[in-house]
Amino acid sequence: MYTVGDYLLDRLHELGIEEIFGVPGDYNLQFLDQIISRKDMKWVGNANELNASYMADGYARTKKAAAFLTTFGVGELSAVNGLAGSYAENLPVVEIVGSPTSKVQNEGKFVHHTLADGDFKHFMKMHEPVTAARTLLTAENATVEIDRVLSALLKERKPVYINLPVDVAAAKAEKPSLPLKKENSTSNTSDQEILNKIQESLKNAKKPIVITGHEIISFGLEKTVSQFISKTKLPITTLNFGKSSVDEALPSFLGIYNGKLSEPNLKEFVESADFILMLGVKLTDSSTGAFTHHLNENKMISLNIDEGKIFNESIQNFDFESLISSLLDLSEIEYKGKYIDKKQEDFVPSNALLSQDRLWQAVENLTQSNETIVAEQGTSFFGASSIFLKPKSHFIGQPLWGSIGYTFPAALGSQIADKESRHLLFIGDGSLQLTVQELGLAIREKINPICFIINNDGYTVEREIHGPNQNYNDIPMWNYSKLPESFGATEERVVSKIVRTENEFVSVMKEAQADPNRMYWIELVLAKEDAPKVLKKMGKLFAEQNKS
Repeated sequence: MYTVGDYLLDRLHELGIEEIFGVPGDYNLQFLDQIISRKDMKWVGNANELNASYMADGYARTKKAAAFLTTFGVGELSAVNGLAGSYAENLPVVEIVGSPTSKVQNEGKFVHHTLADGDFKHFMKMHEPVTAARTLLTAENATVEIDRVLSALLKERKPVYINLPVDVAAAKAEKPSLPLKKENSTSNTSDQEILNKIQESLKNAKKPIVITGHEIISFGLEKTVSQFISKTKLPITTLNFGKSSVDEALPSFLGIYNGKLSEPNLKEFVESADFILMLGVKLTDSSTGAFTHHLNENKMISLNIDEGKIFNESIQNFDFESLISSLLDLSEIEYKGKYIDKKQEDFVPSNALLSQDRLWQAVENLTQSNETIVAEQGTSFFGASSIFLKPKSHFIGQPLWGSIGYTFPAALGSQIADKESRHLLFIGDGSLQLTVQELGLAIREKINPICFIINNDGYTVEREIHGPNQNYNDIPMWNYSKLPESFGATEERVVSKIVRTENEFVSVMKEAQADPNRMYWIELVLAKEDAPKVLKKMGKLFAEQNKS
């Protein structure tokens, strides 16, 4: 018999989802039976629900949609932090919550995982601020409601919430007869009129600049933007909140703009532009040097998923995805001006102890095409976001939500989504201690990223903001190189190394890149007080911001 559970899984597979993350619970076990019975879908069980939500976030950044499954109450609330990060950074993640039967809910029974007050809608209400759409499925409304919330997911590129009672998952349903459709926007301002304004402005500009952000990645429009820039030769920069939204190997890619923390020649080039085309950008504190950017909105056309401005006048109800795609249709635009000199240095290693600044120089030189850099918020993010990526490379960070520990599960989720792109994770010791449980999953599932654990004895990013010598920024010292063995790994599965010098780093990086069939677990020992120059400056700006 074809069921509601089958219908939901068919729709998820239609979105490109081939793996579902999560944790078993008695209210979702029968639905789990349906998942594991399918040949086109795989269950990936996590150590906890928070990690499952992080893994789904990473998967969605690469596959452009993801799903995870929890049980009612205790499971779903553990995952809310991860779901909030997906909402903040525009990631299309489906949370499915297995819940008590419709009869139990309608009768308000005091069953486990509830607040014993007979109200089964508390937790769905708690999800309202962090989801684009929510539903409690019944046997009667299930197929219509599934399509409604998944259409919202496609349109807004934000998480949705599906409450699936045990009996409803097993209820009879009809197979979908038509493909899932995104909710269409009704246009008050013609998309063609906006395109005409963009074309006219670009043709008349002497010093144009294009700035792209994370929403380009949310919609999977990176190739479109890169083709547009390749065709027009327009100068382009991105924020760190949007890094890899354009091919950074293009000659006209200038680097990362970050307010007063930008390279001086890049800052002057961007802020002196006579026309700014800003695509999918959100100007947040950590991507604008704590709001030290100077971008003239009177010379700007900006387009976002849910709003836009033409020379400081608001526009709404346009189709963001369609507009970005239509940029390729613009004609008679070819930039013939100058660019800036890019600051790129060859790395010549020595036997000196490894330092933050030298580490990121080495990474920039040693990374290869078609790799994905995953950088934890803190020293790793501010170091890695400044490097130039190789062709067909990607970058994952979480600079807006900034939940420490996020990147280890996210890197695993993204690596599962794209097995052809070797993932290089850079994560601090303090962050790793929050989510290291998924090392067991990585070993079991034979996932082979290169993991660099930066052991600098505590919360360096917090030390740069406040309390450099306070004990609340200290953490327990672990034997990081022994963790894979503790989680059951053998040398045939995981290679574990400790690196202290520049020469050692170069050697192990090359070894790891040449060995894609094993995970590499590399502890980088760095000085406690060492941090990338950008982070040191940002720490001071954040400290001042926290006083105002």
